[in-house]
Amino acid sequence: MAADGPSRAISSAAHRVLLAGATGLIGRELLQALLADPRVAVVNSLGRRPLGALHPKLTHHVVDFAALPVLPPVDEAYVALGTTIKQAGSQAAFRAVDFDAVVNTARAAHAAGASRLGIVSAMGADPASRVFYNRVKGEMEQAVRAVGITATVFARPSLLEGDRSTLQQPPRAGERWLQAAMRVLRPVTPANLRAIAARDVALGLIDATRAQGPGVQVLLSGALQRR
Repeated sequence: MAADGPSRAISSAAHRVLLAGATGLIGRELLQALLADPRVAVVNSLGRRPLGALHPKLTHHVVDFAALPVLPPVDEAYVALGTTIKQAGSQAAFRAVDFDAVVNTARAAHAAGASRLGIVSAMGADPASRVFYNRVKGEMEQAVRAVGITATVFARPSLLEGDRSTLQQPPRAGERWLQAAMRVLRPVTPANLRAIAARDVALGLIDATRAQGPGVQVLLSGALQRR
């Protein structure tokens, strides 16, 4: 049976963690898991607006991702930045978040000493894709690989399940209907295509990032499922 929290199979040494995107669906699950983890000593959160959360381990930095400051020393980093073209308003604005901000954060994390990096990407990420969204995600993965962090993990979840009502995000057309249909069809749906809980993605990404040896791993949605 899968554990409710991140695996405890790694060293008990205290971790200094960087997290970008803590206000999103997966980001807030990452934040909760990291703050609850006794191995984590400090979480430095990066965001474009105040976080509205208080915790003895947490320091939140309001930043411009286009011009990140020098960051405090960290051991591992997680990036859950992302938007949609509809929310962003244009392809250029979308790319500024899903490519530029992610790659800039990876570079800043590397400069701050991070040897492990976990990034939320997307199912279908491919730099050669004809679909703009998938192509940007694939190009982001390529650029992050070139940053040179020792161990990097990309999570590519399918349709996310979770409560968006507190995220100040507009409803996504057809998403509720699609989630309901996928729940009915779950027994016959391939694991990589099943809807997945945001918490499962967060916990799976933490586990994989800490277990990853030198190199890069891509986690498809089926590998992130915990039920």
